[in-house]
Amino acid sequence: MPAFSYAEDLTIARMVGSPALDGPKVNGLKLAPDGSRVTFLKGKERDFRIQDLWEYHIETGETRLLVDSDDILGGVAEDLSEVEKARRERQRISASGIVQYQFSKDGQSLLFPLGGDLHVYDIKAGKAKRLTETEGFETDAKFSPKGAYVSFIRDQNLFVVNVKNGVEKQLTHEGSGPVLMGMAEFVAQEEMDRDTGYWWAPDESHIAFTRVDESPVQVVDRYELSENGGVTTIAQRYPFAGTANVLIELGVVSLESGEIDWINLGEEKDIYLARVNWLPDSRHLAFQRESRDQKRLDLVFSHISSGKQWVAITERAESWINLHHDLKFLENSDRFIWSSEKSGFRHLYLHDLEGREIGALTAGDWVAAKLERVDGEAGAVYFSGFKDGPTERHLYQATLEPDPQSITRLTKEEGWHDISLSDDASVFVDSYSAPRTPPRVALKTIKGDLVTWIEKNELDADHPYAPFLDHHATSSFGTIKAEDGTDLYYELMKPADFDEAKTYPAIINVYGGPGVQRVRKSWSIDFDQILTRNGYIVLKLDNRGSANRGKAFEDVLYRKMGHSEVIDQVAGAKYLAAQDYIDGARIGVYGWSYGGYMTIHLLAQAPDVFKAGMSVAPVSDWRLYDTHYTERYLGQPDAKDEASKAGRDVYAEASVFGHLGDMKPNSLRLVHGMADDNVFFDHAVKLMSVLQNEGIGFELMTYPGKKHRISGEATRAHLWSGALDFFDRKLKP
Repeated sequence: MPAFSYAEDLTIARMVGSPALDGPKVNGLKLAPDGSRVTFLKGKERDFRIQDLWEYHIETGETRLLVDSDDILGGVAEDLSEVEKARRERQRISASGIVQYQFSKDGQSLLFPLGGDLHVYDIKAGKAKRLTETEGFETDAKFSPKGAYVSFIRDQNLFVVNVKNGVEKQLTHEGSGPVLMGMAEFVAQEEMDRDTGYWWAPDESHIAFTRVDESPVQVVDRYELSENGGVTTIAQRYPFAGTANVLIELGVVSLESGEIDWINLGEEKDIYLARVNWLPDSRHLAFQRESRDQKRLDLVFSHISSGKQWVAITERAESWINLHHDLKFLENSDRFIWSSEKSGFRHLYLHDLEGREIGALTAGDWVAAKLERVDGEAGAVYFSGFKDGPTERHLYQATLEPDPQSITRLTKEEGWHDISLSDDASVFVDSYSAPRTPPRVALKTIKGDLVTWIEKNELDADHPYAPFLDHHATSSFGTIKAEDGTDLYYELMKPADFDEAKTYPAIINVYGGPGVQRVRKSWSIDFDQILTRNGYIVLKLDNRGSANRGKAFEDVLYRKMGHSEVIDQVAGAKYLAAQDYIDGARIGVYGWSYGGYMTIHLLAQAPDVFKAGMSVAPVSDWRLYDTHYTERYLGQPDAKDEASKAGRDVYAEASVFGHLGDMKPNSLRLVHGMADDNVFFDHAVKLMSVLQNEGIGFELMTYPGKKHRISGEATRAHLWSGALDFFDRKLKP
């Protein structure tokens, strides 16, 4: 940390306000295909949540604004369609202005949606032109692979427009009511990390697309209580655990003729279409077919004209299969790279087109998390992973010819690295941070040497966080043992003026659910900093079931949610209580979503350990959550398996209701958005009713018009101010 001294108080209002305390908000980083520039989205000084499109020119070193969103919107707030609102909610996009963009193949144009229409920025001309101007709202826009067309969804159908002459063509016509053409269904977006429903062939001759029939999915009347006091009834199709999913088909439409060929997805119709990719020849499709119970995943290759198919790879699991995006077909080769957890840890494997494994590219008791790029000429494979420990993510290089021992780390600095490689794999953009280093963006050689800073973001006297540095709480990291001897990683934050002779109250910031890692060596200015400045010690602990520790570490949750992860968080609390400087009678907990669910479990299952907790947007009853997520971990509610034969009701065991009788009165603060379309407000209503019937007092704060993330500067300030007041009343003398 810098040596200069400042001592302003960090308020919650300033924490959520602008300019961002992290420093300049730079995201959406992309290297131009021709390697000439790095583009990015950056928030405005007046409000970091409103984004514009910028570039850094590598040769000149100049940073300049390309598109000011105000110029296009005329200073008027963007009026999003309901489809786009839902899509952004699924993608966790809370920003406005320009939120997504894409380069053309030649790197000379940038496509972005704004104000319900599509725009193309011409880099040479230095100006943007409007590509569409309609009453309908265009979503999921993409350049075609060669840049001749732009495709998009409008009114539940797939369209293309010729970039040169502006001629528009509608490719599908069935989209209406419950039928979606080229659109990803709810669970694909929310749970499968698939936010699109169409894919261009490399030669631009065809587009593969989904036909989704939502009619089997239950319609739920969801009541959104708005900020102005109005009530809107939303008829939302929501696939509750154990109920019907959508019916899905995969078609291929010819751009020239408009004719559609339908791909055989197999006899079983109750499946998930997890991924779709084209092979380089533009004549074969690869699709990933996942069974309803998520214990089987088939990688299927299909010829689009003849219909000939073969299953290249089948993955099986006793618990569930984690989906991924690591499928890469090598150019001018009959080989491809595939990611698998069959060894117990996710690693990369080389296969031929028949599916035969040629060899492992990575191996060991660590996770190769993401395939970043393949350089066929150099025989190199680049991936992000955790070879050097689970709390730091780095970029590594492996060899294309299988040799798992020949792995080189390319990122040199401590911390958490997000990578964007150039098409030729000669340079990469490294966006990284560490506990003592705010987010920085650098252009580096493929060996990891600095070329130039794109956003150095130094913690100097002009940095937005400079006035608050004197009371900054830095993190320490360590491990405790789970009951089975497994190492559990934690992050501990103490007040800047920590005194070992004093005793402090402590709060655990919990998530605890699968697919998420909370303990990481990265920069963070959030509510935990507010807590330490107000005399609290804060702990984060990645319990068994968390991500990036291998499949066995996750599998303890299978058909037993609300058990091992609770035991581990209690162990974390007992570790805190054993420290001389912590008052074990004053330990609190808070969490959001799965973390809210965990908070209730901890207050109910360990009432003598946790004195108070704030639960935000919690799942209370897994029968009220969606199919893909819930059944992945708990199976279907009516599953006939060993658990049911033994008389176990795993859904009842996992819900919070079986434990509420032991919760201490007035120890819970419950918070929920009244327009939540992910974890419905029903979860909170059912929980309130049971607590009231049990005679258990609790505090309640609901937010009209707010969805699962309860977003908005004023709203977040109110939420966190209420949280601090709650903990001060409950945990301080």
